[in-house]
Amino acid sequence: MRYQGKITVWKDDKGFGFVTMNATGEKAFVHIKAFSRRSRRPVEGDRITYEQIMDEKHRLRAENIRFVGDQASTNSSKSISIGSVFAALFCLFLLLASLIGWLSFVVIGYYIVASTIAFFAYAVDKSAAQNNRWRTKESTLHFLSMLGGWPGAFLAQTKLRHKSKKEKFRTEFWITVVLNCCLLGWFLTKSGSDFIKSIIGS
Repeated sequence: MRYQGKITVWKDDKGFGFVTMNATGEKAFVHIKAFSRRSRRPVEGDRITYEQIMDEKHRLRAENIRFVGDQASTNSSKSISIGSVFAALFCLFLLLASLIGWLSFVVIGYYIVASTIAFFAYAVDKSAAQNNRWRTKESTLHFLSMLGGWPGAFLAQTKLRHKSKKEKFRTEFWITVVLNCCLLGWFLTKSGSDFIKSIIGS
């Protein structure tokens, strides 16, 4: 049977501590070797799942320990990998489309500026979250992505590790990416191309 609890004491220099079970408040001994996946060092406050045994010293001991959220982190990493490939292909498409005359190089410049703004918006929001300051609305971040800043927003999620694990936010983010790509597709049509030329010429 697996239990869930929180590491309430951890002595990292010695590699052991204690976990408090959520359901009963019962404490069990924890050793670093009991972690089934040592993706990182545990710290006090970490939530874990574990199996409980009675060791030779007649004390409760946690075994086969996993960090809560390990699976979510794995799924998030897979999503980031797929997203990285898509973002790279998108940027390559923009470059090739500009070189063969499908798009103006102004469009590439626009995406660079929009992405830079989006990246810094994420950076400011993460700093605000860490220092308990006024946060940027998620709708604002999504709006910047939809306007063409999504490559920068994706880079911020990947490099800054901000908003990269919130499933609902990531789903909404990729919706804005699809909408922006649809808008770009319209720009490749004659009416869309004429619209861009009218803006550049005005």
